Amino acid sequence: MVPPTQTPASLGYRMPAEWEPHAATWLSWPRREGISFPDSFDRVLPALRAMVNALIESEPVCINVCNGAHEAEARAVLDGLPIERISFHRIPTNEPWCRDHGPIFLTRDLDPKLAVVDWDYNAWGNKYPPFDLDEVVPTRVAKFLDLPVFYPRMILEGGSIDPNGAGVLLTTESCLLNPNRNPQLSRGEIEQRLRNYLSVREVFWLGNGIAGDDTDGHIDDLARFVSERTVVTIVEENRDDENYKPLRQNLARLREMKLDDRELDIVTLPMPKKIVREGLRLPASYANFYIANNCVLVPMFADSNDQTALSIFGELFPERRVIGIDCRELIWGLGTFHCLTQQQPAVK
Repeated sequence: MVPPTQTPASLGYRMPAEWEPHAATWLSWPRREGISFPDSFDRVLPALRAMVNALIESEPVCINVCNGAHEAEARAVLDGLPIERISFHRIPTNEPWCRDHGPIFLTRDLDPKLAVVDWDYNAWGNKYPPFDLDEVVPTRVAKFLDLPVFYPRMILEGGSIDPNGAGVLLTTESCLLNPNRNPQLSRGEIEQRLRNYLSVREVFWLGNGIAGDDTDGHIDDLARFVSERTVVTIVEENRDDENYKPLRQNLARLREMKLDDRELDIVTLPMPKKIVREGLRLPASYANFYIANNCVLVPMFADSNDQTALSIFGELFPERRVIGIDCRELIWGLGTFHCLTQQQPAVK
C-alpha cells in the first residue's frame, strides 16, 4: 500500500489509453450460480469462447476463477484453444464484469513502472449484493503481480470512465454524480480524485446513458476515445426511440468540447434496433467494443446495422483486425466485451 499522502499523479503515473500496448487482458469467468445470466448460462459460453479465442491471438489472457472446479469448467469451455496463452488465477469473484471490479492499471517511466488503483466498488449502487469478492479483486491482482496499490476511497467502476491517455477523460453525470455512488463528494471533489489518481487534467462530462443500462449510464455504452482527439459516439436515428433525445444531447455536448482549443474529431456509430427480452429492454450498443493489441472485438446483434458498425471500426483501426461476435445472449447479462475485459498495459 502506498502512503495516502502520495497520489499517482504526484509520482508520475498515468492511466494509458486502451489502444496502447497490452501485456495481457484480464477476465473474471462467470459462475453458474451467479446472477448475471439468469436461466441462460450455457447459452453465453460460445460467445465467451469466441472472445478468448480472438484475444489469445493478440495477447495473453488471465482469467480469475474461484477454485479448482470453477477452473475446470472454464477449461472445458476453452478446450482446444492454445492453453499456453491462458493463465488461471485463484481470485474469486461474484460476477464476471471485470471492467468494473477489476484493477485500473497505471504506468510510468520510473520503477516500479506499473501500479494499480483500487477504487471502492458497490455493484452499481448496491443493486446486486453480494459483491464482497468483486470489491477486493484489484488488490488481489496487485498482490499476485507484486505491484503498489493506491486507494482513492471513492466508488468508481472502470466502465464509467474512458481516458485518451494524454490527460483527458470522458464520463457521465448520470453515473458519477449519482447519489448511489458517492453522495458525500461534490462534482469538483470527484474531478479532483480523477486528476489525482488517473493523472487527467480535463474531465469531459456527458449526460445520460442508454435505456436498459443498469449501471446508471456507463460511458462505455455511449462514447469512447479511439485516438487522443477522436471520439466515436452512438446515435439513434429513430425519433420515436427513447434513446433518441439523450443521445442527441450527448452528441451536442461532444461538439462543444475542445481539446487544446480545437474541437474533437467525432465519428458517429448507429444503434442496433431495440432488443427486448422478458419485458426488459437490453442495453445493446456497438460502443461496448474492446481494443486489444492486434484486434478490436465488436458486439454483434444480428441487426441490419452490424455491418455498418464493422465498416466504421475497420476505418478507425486499419492496423487491427476487426472481429464481430454475436452478443445476443451476452447482452442478457446487460454487458458485452468491454464490460468483461480489463487491459494490463505493457511496460518498456
